[in-house]
Amino acid sequence: MDLRKLTCFMAVAEERHLGRAAERLHMTQPPLTRQIKALEEDLGVELFLRTPRGMVLTQAGDTLLNDARNIFGLVTQAAERAHRAGGGMVGRLDVGLYGSATFGVIPQVLTSFRETHPDVDVSLHYAQTPQQIPALRQGRVLIVFERLLPNESDLEVTLVARERLLLAVSDRHPLASKRAVHIRELEGLSIGVGTALSGVTMVVELCRSNGFEPLLAPPASDVIMATLLTAIGNYVTFVPASMTNVRIPGITYLELDPSITGAYMDVFCYYQKGERSPLLKAMLEVVTTFRERSLGDFDGEPDGAGR
Repeated sequence: MDLRKLTCFMAVAEERHLGRAAERLHMTQPPLTRQIKALEEDLGVELFLRTPRGMVLTQAGDTLLNDARNIFGLVTQAAERAHRAGGGMVGRLDVGLYGSATFGVIPQVLTSFRETHPDVDVSLHYAQTPQQIPALRQGRVLIVFERLLPNESDLEVTLVARERLLLAVSDRHPLASKRAVHIRELEGLSIGVGTALSGVTMVVELCRSNGFEPLLAPPASDVIMATLLTAIGNYVTFVPASMTNVRIPGITYLELDPSITGAYMDVFCYYQKGERSPLLKAMLEVVTTFRERSLGDFDGEPDGAGR
């Protein structure tokens, strides 16, 4: 049995007349009759009773008509699902993520994606860069979100968002009572940093552009750990705005003076060059929209894509 014969059968069964069924199928009556006879021979049953008033379904024909409608319903559904999959609307998207952006930017991006792609299953994989890059190359994740900018020739990197910087201080710190802090007020204070070179470079550049060399505390594993240590130590730490969603006991988040330029941290996504997955394309479209909205708050700021 093939779909062509089944299509002919359904037309005759629903029209109850060979002539009208032939017109519906844009064919002549003789080849339609041959298709019906061939289907009956394939199945070894009589599907119609030929009467002066037209074609009447036998019990076997009535049963086949019900099943045929279900079959064509599944065919239509399969075609629609294939079309949606080709447009990145269904399937499973494995996402790698790491760091402080998981408290703000990344959930916002994934929520925006889910709103427009509700039938895509999103699976999250939390790990540091040394684990994410091989996972990406092995196909265990399709895209990775984090602040670190990987320097790998087979990876494409895209800026996702820019976040303003805040200052995390202990509730007991003399600065904790201030509403806003200027970078120059940090001269002589110990500043917490993570191990990422980009973060350390950012702190050094900010301080130097404001006329002093920073005093750096021993590096923590990342900005989250540096913030935790700030709560029990006597130093301060620059943090992205995402960290305000994390209520750490003993920590106060302070605004930086609005006159300060370059006080931001970037979030990136990276993926394999040449990857043609419709799901990746769909995610990158969401990222583009999110980035444009994010950068709108930093008009006039220098580009930080190299951070």
